[in-house]
Amino acid sequence: MSVPPSGPNAGASAARGAAGTQAVAARAEQLTKVYGSGDTTVEALRQVDVAFAAGEFTAIMGPSGSGKSTLMHCLAGLDASTSGRVTIGDTDLSALNDKQTTLLRRDRIGFVFQAFNLVPTLTAKENITLPLDIAGRKPDQAWFDAVIDRLGLRDRLSHRPSELSGGQQQRVACARALVGRPDIIFGDEPTGNLDSRSSGEVMSILRAAVDEFQQTVIIVTHDPRAASYADRVVFLADGRIVNELRHPSADDVFEYMKHLDDPAQQAQQRPATTPPPAPAAPVAPPAPAAQPNPPSAVDHLNQSPRPTDPISPADPIPPAQSNWGPPADGTEAPDGRPGRHSRG
Repeated sequence: MSVPPSGPNAGASAARGAAGTQAVAARAEQLTKVYGSGDTTVEALRQVDVAFAAGEFTAIMGPSGSGKSTLMHCLAGLDASTSGRVTIGDTDLSALNDKQTTLLRRDRIGFVFQAFNLVPTLTAKENITLPLDIAGRKPDQAWFDAVIDRLGLRDRLSHRPSELSGGQQQRVACARALVGRPDIIFGDEPTGNLDSRSSGEVMSILRAAVDEFQQTVIIVTHDPRAASYADRVVFLADGRIVNELRHPSADDVFEYMKHLDDPAQQAQQRPATTPPPAPAAPVAPPAPAAQPNPPSAVDHLNQSPRPTDPISPADPIPPAQSNWGPPADGTEAPDGRPGRHSRG
């Protein structure tokens, strides 16, 4: 088999597809990933089907252990799937050998990691151009300048990582991912080690990479604020995709994540804001306890009449009075009130 095409945007034409249709940069079909065996088997991904549009910003979210990082690693060729299929453009990753996969990652995929992954002995500029240097390619100077100026790194190019703040180091990592013009940029918790201000700067850079440079960006994050920069947020739980939101706010994402562990929500794929469940029917009052039989008319006849109120055979027999049984007006017992319901 021939080595897959390399170089800037080598798979772009294949990803565009037919005219008038939205291009697909990456796709997973029936993707399954299993770790271990026997009693220690862990099914990290369970027949996942998902496509990622070219020129779009997608965030993948889910609870710890949901499979979000595993999905990204399989999509980026960092880990092999147990079964199923992953394609970058028109290239099937499962059909590549190790060398071909390495070339694809180097030439067509950019990475931004939580830990920056900068070489401490190299300057910022040398870290940015390192993948191109390894490939034996020279950077496009005009493109390099555009990226450096957009990320505000012009006056930091000669500094080593130890001389840069966390936010500046992550900007260098973003520049390294952008300068090779990859088909896709993957970010694994790119704001995980940053404060809120630096996180906002990095997310703005990734947003600009899509809007200004027409890049495709896919990140894994646990931060609703970071996810709100995305065009689309895909939610995973227990190795399966359970829902997605388009152009959500941070509040939308936070509200949905609060209930993502709720089995009912996973089954129904409820949106971020859901109405409370309908109140349960009132509880019926308990049946009255058995009571002794009330006195009959015969009992009244057998009673001695009061001297001042004689009873003659012609007088009507007074009806029997009873205090047994439920109230005549149908009043409901206090425990018939419906209880309060909390949101699922």
